[in-house]
Amino acid sequence: MSRPVHFEIHAADPERARNFYSSVFGWKIEQWGDIPYWTIVTGDDDQPGVNGGLLPRRGPDPAPDAPVHGYVMTISVPDIDVTIAAIEVNGGTVALPKDKMPGVGLLAYYKDTENNIFGILQPEER
Repeated sequence: MSRPVHFEIHAADPERARNFYSSVFGWKIEQWGDIPYWTIVTGDDDQPGVNGGLLPRRGPDPAPDAPVHGYVMTISVPDIDVTIAAIEVNGGTVALPKDKMPGVGLLAYYKDTENNIFGILQPEER
């Protein structure tokens, strides 16, 4: 089975979002390298939960009257190309195509049959 391993918050103003989540939940949010991406640690490694990331939004802000705004959950998969084929044959559509994230792996974003966005990640071998 493939399990969720990461979530992402897309923000028009990442600094404003960083301040919000740090203040409200006490999350540790730090910039990752020199790129506009911040890692989010939501708790100690010995506790259940998932960590995530924060990045600039690639597109318009969600409409204020949309019924649900959410985070992108990323699911670890053993073979991203096999997973992409399964997504597409089952009615999913590409939101952002597969791309290599140095030091992380291959990452793509898809929409399910209900237009919910999720990520898939084939981690780099360590």
